[in-house]
Amino acid sequence: MVAVSKDAQASHPLAERAGVVQPFRVMELSKRAFAYEAQGHTVVHFQLGEPDFSTCEPVVAAGQAALAGGLTKYTNADGVQPLREAIANYYCTTLGQQVAPDNILVTAGASGALTLLMAALFDPGHELLMADPGYPCNSAFAHLVNAVPRLLPASSEHEYQLTGEQVQAAWTEHTRGVLLASPANPTGGMLSATALAGVCDAVHANNGVVLLDEIYSGLVFDERPDGYSCGWEVDRDAFLVNSFSKFFGMTGWRLGWVVTPDWAREPLERFAQNLFISPSTPAQYAAIEAFSPAAMAEHERRRDVFRERRDLLVGGLSQLGFDIPFVPGGGFFLYVDVSHTGMDAETFCWRLVDEYKVAVTPGTDFGVVGAAQHVRFAFTTSSEQIEVGLERIRTALSDWGIGAT
Repeated sequence: MVAVSKDAQASHPLAERAGVVQPFRVMELSKRAFAYEAQGHTVVHFQLGEPDFSTCEPVVAAGQAALAGGLTKYTNADGVQPLREAIANYYCTTLGQQVAPDNILVTAGASGALTLLMAALFDPGHELLMADPGYPCNSAFAHLVNAVPRLLPASSEHEYQLTGEQVQAAWTEHTRGVLLASPANPTGGMLSATALAGVCDAVHANNGVVLLDEIYSGLVFDERPDGYSCGWEVDRDAFLVNSFSKFFGMTGWRLGWVVTPDWAREPLERFAQNLFISPSTPAQYAAIEAFSPAAMAEHERRRDVFRERRDLLVGGLSQLGFDIPFVPGGGFFLYVDVSHTGMDAETFCWRLVDEYKVAVTPGTDFGVVGAAQHVRFAFTTSSEQIEVGLERIRTALSDWGIGAT
């Protein structure tokens, strides 16, 4: 393979968006952490936003049966009917919302769903409002269609969620819609039904669209006082994005879905036909089994484990003097203020992984507002490893001359 110099790369035509989309800092940090493991070190991984559990056995068995049975051909672009029916039944029986199978398009992960929504709803120059801090890859979906991601500062007072008043004040003639997430990455912040209604009212008053990322909605730990379960309880014109990756533990199967209002279903399916042909066939037949009683019991057991890990990590970090502005009610992330260390987030994270073999993600991966003072902890590792990580952080703070506040 012939190496290409930077000068040669610069002389080749690339789209402008290729220079706008930024790499994930956490990937570089993870690369360092895995290199230490290859050298024989034990690393505690708080940086990975992926469940440590493998896909549960009933789902794996269904996937194997699909392969053995020759279910390897293309399907309809919107997914197989039995899976769309299973998803619709999940909304009805578990979330208490009537959703028809025809309102569901199965996609190649939540990323595939967001790609379709950008293609169908946004023209070049349209603005998409999003919270800062937030999941950084969302901006890339907007750039893909030459739309403009516009980050609005979100505060811990509102669990780092946008408010209706904020959206209304930020709306311009170029704004097309809002992308929300509840529970959110990196903060675990959640919307109440009232807060979501406020944002939806502001958006619809301006003839815009609401996209709601609910991929962590199965990982809600605490009973919500307003009983809010999913976006269509509040606004049946919203687009709901979900995934089999987090609650269902199927990250590598690359399967998700979007719940769409009737008026947008046909164009979304047309884009799906052209861009993706169809979702993975074996993954779809495996995912049907994800809703079986045996699989759901395992998913719910794992959710209880994540709750226990959250409480363990919150308690341990608080004792070490870290500021956690609120205990997230869902997801598997903590957004933690590291100001008391006297270090910025990136320095803290790199020193922690290099000197103490604990990997944590800097807030600079997730936006601008307060990013240099915050880091993201993912409780996607065992309680035993969380205990090890907390003890190593305790040692690090002591060695650095930093006491609990």
